[in-house]
Amino acid sequence: MTPYDYAVLVFYFGFMLAISWVFRRFVTNVSEYFRGGGKALWWMVGGSAFMVQFSAWTFTGAASKAYSDGWPVIVIYVGNALGFLCNAVYFAPKFRQMRVVTFVEAIRARFGRVNEQFFTWVQLPTGILQAGIWLNALGVFFAAVFGVDLALTIVLTGTVVLVMTLLSGSWAVLAGDFIQMLILMPVCLVVTVLSLLKVGGVGGFLEKLPPSHLDLSGVFTDRFLAMWIVAMLLKQFLSTNNMTDASRYLCVKDSRHARWAGYLGASLFFVGILIWFVPPMAARILHPDLQAMFPHMKNPAEASFIAIAREVLPTGMMGLLVCGILASTISTMDAGLNKNAGIFIKNFYQPVLRPGATDRQLLRASKLATIVLGFLVTFVAWRLSQLQGLTLFSLTVRFSALVSTPFAIPLFWGMIVKDTPPWAGWSTVAVGFCSSLFATYLLTPDAAAHFFGRATPLSQASMEYWEQGIATLLNLLVGTAWFFGTKKFWDRSSADDRARVTQFFANLQRPIDFAREEGADSDARQSSLIGWLCLAYGAFVSLLALVPNPLIGQLSFVFCGGLVAIIGAVLLASARRAARLPS
Repeated sequence: MTPYDYAVLVFYFGFMLAISWVFRRFVTNVSEYFRGGGKALWWMVGGSAFMVQFSAWTFTGAASKAYSDGWPVIVIYVGNALGFLCNAVYFAPKFRQMRVVTFVEAIRARFGRVNEQFFTWVQLPTGILQAGIWLNALGVFFAAVFGVDLALTIVLTGTVVLVMTLLSGSWAVLAGDFIQMLILMPVCLVVTVLSLLKVGGVGGFLEKLPPSHLDLSGVFTDRFLAMWIVAMLLKQFLSTNNMTDASRYLCVKDSRHARWAGYLGASLFFVGILIWFVPPMAARILHPDLQAMFPHMKNPAEASFIAIAREVLPTGMMGLLVCGILASTISTMDAGLNKNAGIFIKNFYQPVLRPGATDRQLLRASKLATIVLGFLVTFVAWRLSQLQGLTLFSLTVRFSALVSTPFAIPLFWGMIVKDTPPWAGWSTVAVGFCSSLFATYLLTPDAAAHFFGRATPLSQASMEYWEQGIATLLNLLVGTAWFFGTKKFWDRSSADDRARVTQFFANLQRPIDFAREEGADSDARQSSLIGWLCLAYGAFVSLLALVPNPLIGQLSFVFCGGLVAIIGAVLLASARRAARLPS
């Protein structure tokens, strides 16, 4: 990192504070603090939903998998892209049409108050753990970039993320996500192009890369890889199309905007597949032994993206990359902070402890809850950094398979299948957790090798494929079977339960009437503010072309900054058109 990179970081933090200041007047109640009041436009929501779906883990844990094994990790991101595509086609409008502030309110509407409390108190600890994993990944990235102690990095970055999340509110998070997405994607494209040039172009890349890294025949020869691929595609589809992840669309203006936001997220993931995993594979060519470069790291392969970026990026652009990755993790940690704070406030504090609280009191309590959750997330991330022998890739995927999948199954089928009793929700999660324990302690890789007649020891990759794949598939099979099995007891549901479920599904089918349900829009104001912010950020990035660099480095800054500025100009033009429309 050069002084220019540090200057970029200083500008970034100042810019994010400016976004918080600009959008402070948008937040006047709890709904606007947690979901933008249901008024955000599709391009802002789509960009934010995309940023929320990945974090620094993409550039650490996932990059380490691409570095060591090649193409299989891409399957996870193909699953994300297909999941967002299904959002656009069907689920995103349904999510918005649930007409709630938090997804747990939707659970109450579908399954009743007992499930509301069950999912609240399961979501809070699991959400803290997941956010801790994300913060740990961010700490690994920053430790590699700055060469400082990992634990200290986690504490410092956790504090920064907490302060920014606390000050921002949902509006500033949405705006910051969108603008940082506009920077992160072009910078990653620059890293990819320069990495390919460094290894001799596409031809040199294909020739020098270990053959197994792009050998698709491994599906038929590598042990358990085919099963793992099927499991990951199903898991990512489930994780992006259940009530838990409805929160990304609760802030969008209406059903039509929700659909467009889904299409934008899918498009960005398909592009991301091409630009996120070539660099770590190029690092495998240039630096087959990263231990010497990062001796302080427990798993040096997790620094493969940083290693190649540090080598090929022009002076000053590493700072832009760090800013973009920090922004992506702020987005995902927001799910562990603001979203979980919203769940605590709207689904426990208000209905159980303070039913008569004013909106001002709830907003103050929400910020206090965010602070407490922020400290808990930082502590969990620090503890995770102490674990030995567990990589970020394995930790994240295993958590998703064993914990997130059982949680998501009833929240997916509950939007499609109507005639199940209220207890179908919490009982499916409980059964799923039991199947997770069964998969962990009894269906071990050694047991699988013995069952399939494998005499030789399994490789580390094969063990991971089995552990992650069998846990996911078993949970999907057992959880789905249990949920559908409860249909036999629908006839015993009370009249109130039947009426509540009928109303829930009626809402899912009824498009949002924005003018009647939300009131006056802020379309022109949103486009104008984001447009001017994009022009300012684009101008700053373009001015970095004056930093002493080779011509290709200077052109890289002009490309990234010019793209952001052009989109800003388009948004300003859109704002002027919206302002001329009759109200």
